[in-house]
Amino acid sequence: MNNVMTDGSLTPIVLTTLNSRYIHSSFSLRYLYANMGEIKQQATIKEFTIHDRAIDMAEKLLAMNPKVVAFSVYIWNVVEITAVVKLLKTIEPDLNIVLGGPEVSHIPDQPDVVDLVDYVIKGAGESSFKVLCEQLLSGETPKQKIIQGLPQALEELNMPYEYYDDEDLCNRIIYVEASRGCPFKCEFCLSSLDKTSKTFTLDRFLKEMDRLYQKGARNFKFIDRTFNLKVAHSTAILQFFLDRLDAELMVHFEVIPDRLPDALKDLLVQFPVNSLQFEVGVQTFDPDIQSLISRRQDNDQTKANLLWLREHTEAHIHADLIFGLPGDTLVGFAESFDQLYALKPQEIQLGILKRLRGAPINRHTEIYQMVYSPAPPYTVLKTKDITFEELQRVGRFARFWDVFGNQGRFRHSLPLIMGDGSGGAFNRFMQFTDVLFATEQSTWKISLKRQFELLYLLLPKLFECSEACVLDALQLDFNRSKQKGRLENILNKSPISKINQANSRQKRHL
Repeated sequence: MNNVMTDGSLTPIVLTTLNSRYIHSSFSLRYLYANMGEIKQQATIKEFTIHDRAIDMAEKLLAMNPKVVAFSVYIWNVVEITAVVKLLKTIEPDLNIVLGGPEVSHIPDQPDVVDLVDYVIKGAGESSFKVLCEQLLSGETPKQKIIQGLPQALEELNMPYEYYDDEDLCNRIIYVEASRGCPFKCEFCLSSLDKTSKTFTLDRFLKEMDRLYQKGARNFKFIDRTFNLKVAHSTAILQFFLDRLDAELMVHFEVIPDRLPDALKDLLVQFPVNSLQFEVGVQTFDPDIQSLISRRQDNDQTKANLLWLREHTEAHIHADLIFGLPGDTLVGFAESFDQLYALKPQEIQLGILKRLRGAPINRHTEIYQMVYSPAPPYTVLKTKDITFEELQRVGRFARFWDVFGNQGRFRHSLPLIMGDGSGGAFNRFMQFTDVLFATEQSTWKISLKRQFELLYLLLPKLFECSEACVLDALQLDFNRSKQKGRLENILNKSPISKINQANSRQKRHL
């Protein structure tokens, strides 16, 4: 979006947010912009990242001489947005600042930044934000600070896809949605507040996808919570992308793990490697916890589907587990991890439970003695059944698993840590984690060179692996890393060369 109006004046309305990384783009801001009607010409989108300095962001926003600045606020950017808002209000106290997004939509459970701003829009904002801006531009002062967003029928919304520009198409993930809402009631998720799931008209949606494709978009990330809920809808979308396959296309879906009918399978087997990624929210295999948090999941069918996907498709599987749910224990979580690991997804994302404002899971706080961090992202610190020390250990486990498991760099060395499954994969990697942390006293900034060194030093001691076996596995992984030099030189502490950054983690799993 151009910051300067056609008549030379500066933009009165700035829609902004802080993305976690530059590669991400704000879908919500583009939706707001697309639905601003006649005043859209007086607005612009300005995106930052959480790594930008607050003072620099404030300067760039104020240089546009806006009358209204609107922030999209989430659990992962509320701290940084608060710092920017404080500066803006200190420098220009009369500037109208509007907040929206899930982190500020659950009054009275609100972050401190709400006290600093002029208006907050709860929930859907496409129509409510437009009305508010019209009032402010005309000199009106709305009486209510907290504005309840009015949801619209999906067909009444203008779609935002034309507002992805060439820079977005070349360098950012393109977010799209074929449906909104979720019919399930998993209490840890804000989507449990939805009444149902609604789909966009298929012809209209696919027409927009074709326009994006023709403009050069090749990385489509669907934000739908339940992509495979309505099979006829899902199969039509998959066929659309199959018909446009090329070497660069990558499509990312979040799927219900226990729902994979034959109509979907027939299409999934046709996608080649590096073209399809599935995010699969397993979360836990414990049926008692599932019942407690209102999660409906057929565990046997989930396992069967994950095995089928690994054996019959080239889809990259990113499966999620959550530690710290009400009723969870370290032993129970280990069992869930072992079951999931045996299904061999390319990635297992281990998350620690976070307290989302407004999520129904908060009803368990007192009974299960859930203690959360007071600072975002409000991670659970201890529960009735899990100690603070155990949560810290699993947090380190998750970090090291991402390094040695999910990155795909140690395909040959990782099995030496995990064993044949008889000793418990979770317990073996936890043993590795404990010793690794005791050695390094950190879970961050461990170079690839040091990772090879640590595996060489620790594997023979921890798991009775012969030095020759360890060296053979490390050599295979070293060769795949395409790193310059020789492995023996690295193990002898010679200077390290940079790895080839062009290798994506998906490709390293091949």
